[in-house]
Amino acid sequence: MTTYTLRSANPAKTRCDAVVVGVVQTPKGPELADGASEVASAYGRKLRALLSTLGVTGKAGETVKVPTSGTLSSPLLVLVGLGKKADVVAVRRAAGVAARTVSNAASVAVALPAGTPELVRAVTEGYVLGGYTFTTYKSEKKDAQSTAPADVVVLSEGARRKDVTTAFEEAQLVAGAVAVTRDWVNTPPGDLTPPAFADAVAAATKELTKGRGAPKVAITVHDETSLAALGCGGILGVGAGSDAPPRLVELTYAPKGAKHHLALVGKGITFDSGGLTIKPAASMNEMKSDMAGAAAVVQATFVIASLGLPIKVSTFVPMAENMINGSATRPGDVLKIYGGTTVEVTNTDAEGRLVLADALVRATEQKPDVILDVATLTGHMVVALGDKVAGVMGSEEVVSDVLTAAGVAGEEMWPMPIPEGMTERIHSSKIADLAQHDWVRWGGGLFAAAFLREFTAGIPWAHLDIAGPSFNSGGASGHVTPGGTGVAVGTLVDFARTLAASE
Repeated sequence: MTTYTLRSANPAKTRCDAVVVGVVQTPKGPELADGASEVASAYGRKLRALLSTLGVTGKAGETVKVPTSGTLSSPLLVLVGLGKKADVVAVRRAAGVAARTVSNAASVAVALPAGTPELVRAVTEGYVLGGYTFTTYKSEKKDAQSTAPADVVVLSEGARRKDVTTAFEEAQLVAGAVAVTRDWVNTPPGDLTPPAFADAVAAATKELTKGRGAPKVAITVHDETSLAALGCGGILGVGAGSDAPPRLVELTYAPKGAKHHLALVGKGITFDSGGLTIKPAASMNEMKSDMAGAAAVVQATFVIASLGLPIKVSTFVPMAENMINGSATRPGDVLKIYGGTTVEVTNTDAEGRLVLADALVRATEQKPDVILDVATLTGHMVVALGDKVAGVMGSEEVVSDVLTAAGVAGEEMWPMPIPEGMTERIHSSKIADLAQHDWVRWGGGLFAAAFLREFTAGIPWAHLDIAGPSFNSGGASGHVTPGGTGVAVGTLVDFARTLAASE
């Protein structure tokens, strides 16, 4: 297991197997970035010629390994491109690239720009997450997991400042939560059914809260019998076609003196076949990731509790498997959501909004100040924004705060509207209170958000549709590795930080 430390040492004189520095693009050519001035001094006038000979440009994502031949205390210098400016986004991505570039090194010193708490956080999170691998199902684990360094030293001139050390420690906490979120998303759906997922959350809660001084997080798990007694028709209706029964997990973090109350709701569809409105075969390959929203809100709750933020958090995680058998919900069926609202189902592959509806009403009963729901909800949002950007809809002020938090966390999100015309569309059912879906091709993601809004009781609310960025089906990029990405964990934590600091 890798140990991370923070120091203010000179990178040119730090004894380790490899030292990482950044390269920025400038009008005069590539130059070493902040944090590497001692390395530049050690090479002196030879540096520019060396960079030119090696073809170094400083382009973002570029990596070059240079044997130092005694010029530095480290035998290997790793150059990582930052692009045209060494901002937080570029540094986080560069650190992720560096983590995958340095292999078979027992110790690594990272001398990327880290002069502020924000940059230290970016370096730390980027390196931890860029080196993430999921090897649970590998019979031979001879990959990045086994070649990861035992020691990583983050070099910062502010290493002795309290704000910097706090940022460093909290970055490791957030990155660890993102990694567990990725683990859950990457787990095969046959091994993470709703009961198994609920058990995993219960086990994680027990681990988090054990020992003196541990944060206090209460958990309640509703099984199919309890859900029936409560009248959670959305969760039960979606889970009716599976041999693995649904669950509703509720977490509560309620510290003394809490000034605000945040409710989190996360979609936990552990596998989505589409139900009777079955998906094309090729569209099912990544449907184990349909519980990414649930994983994100659970892990964000744990981080908020671990940080001791003075806000109450009520988290609701509906879990179901959308499958097909003789008991599966049919198009044309009417489900009664918790609280009594009836919904006509016309597309069983639009199941996420049904389980979220039950959970949102449960959340409103706690009378929170604000509700955030996170869900891999619609392919429409992927069409609109691509597979790297999440859409955010809801109350204007809350959406603005979520976008600000996303910017701090380094996650790409974009505001989307809920036009008034959507209200008419969701009320188009002739036999129930609401229509779950209307098969109109245009604005489907906005329709889904308008549907969810019906269950928020007018409480300030935002919906984060993470269908695109929740799962990376391509190669590694920056700090984002293939498979589950853990998106939204950082945004939720930073939103909570801001809420906790507000009057």
